[in-house]
Amino acid sequence: MFYLLYQNIFNHEYFGFIKYFDLIIHEAGHWILMPFGETLTILGGSLMQLIVPVVFAFSFWRQFDYFGLSFCFVWLGDNLFYIATYIADARARSLPLLGGDSSGHDWYALLSRWNMLNYDTMIASLVQFSGVIIMVIGVVLGGWVLWMMYENKSR
Repeated sequence: MFYLLYQNIFNHEYFGFIKYFDLIIHEAGHWILMPFGETLTILGGSLMQLIVPVVFAFSFWRQFDYFGLSFCFVWLGDNLFYIATYIADARARSLPLLGGDSSGHDWYALLSRWNMLNYDTMIASLVQFSGVIIMVIGVVLGGWVLWMMYENKSR
């Protein structure tokens, strides 16, 4: 978990194994939210990347599985980094997209529609900062769980 935090903070080109899974969730989000209108269809990819880890986190919390919960915090923070990168690219549209067509850039479409395109990097910075905070919480919680396991084992 610390590795993901480190990579997201210090290696902005990091695209680890979990990102492929998140990409599938992102694309599914567009299809799942399609019945709810164009705006939610466009937003659906990023929104689903946030909803899925939160649902898993709630499930782990209900089972008192705090290590699983800590992983979900890290996963959610990782997705916020992913989304922040996508938001920051709204004006430039230089990221490679599935299908290769940059006119289908979700955040370009959303921020243009909301007359906020000039704020793409500022919004991305806030999202990224949120990702850092959430990932740090996850890493600290995970470390605490491991410490408690170690302490209980040594008794």
